[in-house]
Amino acid sequence: MALLEFAQEGIFCPLAGVYIDPWKPVKRALITHGHADHARWGSQSYLCTHAARPVIRLRLGPVNLSSVDYGEPVYINGVRFSFWPAGHVVGSAQIEVSYKGETWVVSGDYKTEYDGLSEAFEPRRCEYFVTESTFGLPVYNWSPQSEVFEAINNWWAENREAGRVTLLTGYALGKAQRIIRHLDTAIGPIYTHGAIENVNEVLRAQGVALPDTIRLSSGMQAKDVAGGIIVAPPSAASGPWLKKFKDLSVGVASGWMSIRGARRRRAVERGFVLSDHADWRGLNAVIEATGASTVYVTHGYTEIFSRWLREKGLQAFELKTEFQGELHEMNEADTTED
Repeated sequence: MALLEFAQEGIFCPLAGVYIDPWKPVKRALITHGHADHARWGSQSYLCTHAARPVIRLRLGPVNLSSVDYGEPVYINGVRFSFWPAGHVVGSAQIEVSYKGETWVVSGDYKTEYDGLSEAFEPRRCEYFVTESTFGLPVYNWSPQSEVFEAINNWWAENREAGRVTLLTGYALGKAQRIIRHLDTAIGPIYTHGAIENVNEVLRAQGVALPDTIRLSSGMQAKDVAGGIIVAPPSAASGPWLKKFKDLSVGVASGWMSIRGARRRRAVERGFVLSDHADWRGLNAVIEATGASTVYVTHGYTEIFSRWLREKGLQAFELKTEFQGELHEMNEADTTED
């Protein structure tokens, strides 16, 4: 019996009877982070990190939810589980599973650049590693975030000088807070869509430091947000509420902005390449750091990336899952869901 199996409900540990990020309701679920493709409603009990718990509670409601510290071991029928920083969003984790000298790590979603907000990624040594491949092509290599935020702040300042309203989109949990954390508040005030402000309030209550923001209300007009920047979910960029802002400059912060034509297809003025997922170099560096000889590749460029790993001498297999990575940006609702 393998320590982890890949069942129709999700990644399963038969010895312990638990699932990791199941996409169907199960008896006991271990959750890597609060994005909707990883934390789904309907299971009987959930376990996550202390830092992820408040947002998961916001999103799933009054479920049976327990939490642990990073690195704190939990034993279930002799199997050792522990959560380690994934660097993706606040509270996100890789889940390490060990039993009788065999170790697996299920990474969930992760990024390797420290964003000043999420807990910094920590590679874990293992024999078996489950990795995402959202951006598993050599074309995806991110610039340092300092350069990206310099460009964002310059764009905002230029819009302010021109008397235009600035709108920048990023998903409600993670990307939006990363944007807000690095905006230059000397330029002007920051206004937030309600879906983002709901998450902001939860994170602030647990001690996460964010600049002051103002919840955008339905009655606000262009004159009310003059000189400021609006941070909203991607789906809000095409909403009817924007019609009140006649002179509007719309930008998107996404890893997909590195694809030629992506900005044009979304009908936005500016695209900023900013992702909360590892790029090509990050994926390869992490897999090397784990020392894993066997790698299972989920969501993204699974076929191409697993073939690349096999060419490097690793055993690599594609996994079909319901995880979406950054694809959920395309369909994000104007709620706290991604």
